[in-house]
Amino acid sequence: MERLQKVMAQAGLGSRRACEGMISEGRVLVNGKPAVLGQKVDVAKDVILVDGRPLGASEPKRYYILNKPRGYVTTSRDQFARRSVLDLVSVPERIYPVGRLDYDSEGLVLLTNDGDLAYRIMHPRFKLPKTYRVRLQGQVTMDAVYRLRTGVMLEDGPTAPAQVELLKVAGDTSVLRITITEGRNRQIRRMCAAVGYEVVRLVREAIGPISLRGLAAGQYRPLRPREIENLYRAVGL
Repeated sequence: MERLQKVMAQAGLGSRRACEGMISEGRVLVNGKPAVLGQKVDVAKDVILVDGRPLGASEPKRYYILNKPRGYVTTSRDQFARRSVLDLVSVPERIYPVGRLDYDSEGLVLLTNDGDLAYRIMHPRFKLPKTYRVRLQGQVTMDAVYRLRTGVMLEDGPTAPAQVELLKVAGDTSVLRITITEGRNRQIRRMCAAVGYEVVRLVREAIGPISLRGLAAGQYRPLRPREIENLYRAVGL
């Protein structure tokens, strides 16, 4: 007997967190009854349906990179019926976005049905760096840069030290490149607000060894075998 969300993740339905969301949304039935979080199942005996489809053998693992435009959510469903990054992708497999990227933010999103990889990418314990190009309103001071590098206090606790590079100051805006290994909700925006600056534009450029290079907004492609290998190595798989 194993927890349902683990079984779903191993079957390629997304990360455990994503699978927990499906259970909470009532999209999973076990033996004809709505599943509950923490429920244990026996895949040899129990009939498990996800969105009406039987949970069968593991699907082939698939890995895609997408350049998310502004105005899309990184969830499969949205309570406000906003467009999802999945609307931009047409592939035969069931894949899911790994982690979050704000509705107003842009850039790199990984999509996969490899639950173990997705879990390691998102969990801060594995310290996978995520790099963002951030345009701020105002002329950023080196004091603010230092504070971002050493960690700032947010309402959910202090941030870990970040890599911060001041790329440009022009007129009333500044451009930074910020690399973090955490993944809190709207973390970059909150960090910048904590040192007195509003984010005008935020683009995620890289997740670990995977970058957006050569991919236009709204476009996607499968990861190359070497990229998958490098990503696995980066999270210790």
